[in-house]
Amino acid sequence: MIPGMKFVKNMFEKLTDRLSSVFDNLRRRGRLTPADVDMVLRDVRMALLEADVHLGVTNSLVDRIRNRAVGHEVSRALNPAQQVIKIVNEELIGILGEPAKLNLSGPKPRSILLAGLQGVGKTTAAAKLAKKLREQGERVMLVAGDPYRPAAVDQIQTLGKQIGVEVFSEEGVSPPKLAKKAHKKAQNGGFTVMIMDTAGRSQLDDQLMDELENINKQIQPNEVILVVDSMIGQESVNIAQSFRKAVPLTGLLLTKLDGDSRGGAAISIREVTGIPIKYLSIGEDLDSLETYDPKRLASRILGMGDMIGLIEKAEEKLDAEESVKSAKKMMSGEFSLEDFADQIRQIKKLGPLGQLMGMMPGGGGAAMAQVDPNEAEKGLKQVEAIISSMTIKERQKPKRIDASRKRRIAAGSGTDVQAVNRLLKQFKDMQRMMKRMKKTGMRGFPGMPG
Repeated sequence: MIPGMKFVKNMFEKLTDRLSSVFDNLRRRGRLTPADVDMVLRDVRMALLEADVHLGVTNSLVDRIRNRAVGHEVSRALNPAQQVIKIVNEELIGILGEPAKLNLSGPKPRSILLAGLQGVGKTTAAAKLAKKLREQGERVMLVAGDPYRPAAVDQIQTLGKQIGVEVFSEEGVSPPKLAKKAHKKAQNGGFTVMIMDTAGRSQLDDQLMDELENINKQIQPNEVILVVDSMIGQESVNIAQSFRKAVPLTGLLLTKLDGDSRGGAAISIREVTGIPIKYLSIGEDLDSLETYDPKRLASRILGMGDMIGLIEKAEEKLDAEESVKSAKKMMSGEFSLEDFADQIRQIKKLGPLGQLMGMMPGGGGAAMAQVDPNEAEKGLKQVEAIISSMTIKERQKPKRIDASRKRRIAAGSGTDVQAVNRLLKQFKDMQRMMKRMKKTGMRGFPGMPG
């Protein structure tokens, strides 16, 4: 399975399904009125609230989208529906924040302190992070800093053996003193990174916060990472705010993203607290820790594949006025083979077909992935060659192409008469389909709305 796909499917399934439905309806509209935009934003707002996104975050996001969608930003190179989708994606990326790397600068050992409530998966997260950093060339030591939970020390020692990382522990020593001893041991032992697991509670209390504050003073860590259960939704905001009063949080690690999470935690906590998300834990496997990528996450939430990349390519490469003219001509059913050749040239400007196919969203992308891009490129070149071998009058009025003309065109294009016949038939079918669409709208096609 592609890394992250299982997590995205579970974490954002409801949100993605809801937004995909909104955008499917949006794409069917040629022009958007202010009422259309309001309708879309109502659905976007509902989708975010159902995903347990914080109310203030939801309202702020929707307001920003509305201000941009009804302003002068809508590009003339694209239809308005695509532009609204692009705006939603950009604003969602803005909320999810920039990717932030671990701070591993300064004298060794660089210390990482993990904090969080009981049951969020801190101990497993510590082992996953240790494994990832060891694979990156660091010499890592884990510290068993939870003397209260039964078998917590045994758990981290077992995990340490599995990943080949040393674990430091001592019975009867308070966590702040243990942290100081561990730091000295890591320093003398040539370790480059020290990761300290800490105790959690079933709820926030003063004892937990005081202990964390004392540990922080003892080792002055490079990173204080809050481990958050993504299944608790927007409540994660209150938890993060409370922990931040005791220790200077530098990052977030979201766990249980393979469970029944609706995605509200990731969106809410980042926007309200401003604390960067650094890692996503997507399962029990010790390899299932992913570096946070907001762009990929936003695209997956919206069910867009890399549709944004396609839109940006279109804006950059295609001439706006020519694209509009060409589209109007084609939809009128009055386009010629010359116009058809222009469309092929426009497609080629966007880049290799194989790359474009991989950027297609949803089911369309999966279907396109079954097409051999080399064969598709070859087919386009053949079509271009055949049309180039015609006279201007033949391109404008294909009906005048008789048998002798077909032989001449085939010889000039390096193909055969069958290939010329195939192109002429496909072109005629396309003209017929466009005329039918003009006359009846999309209702003329089975299963398609107006």
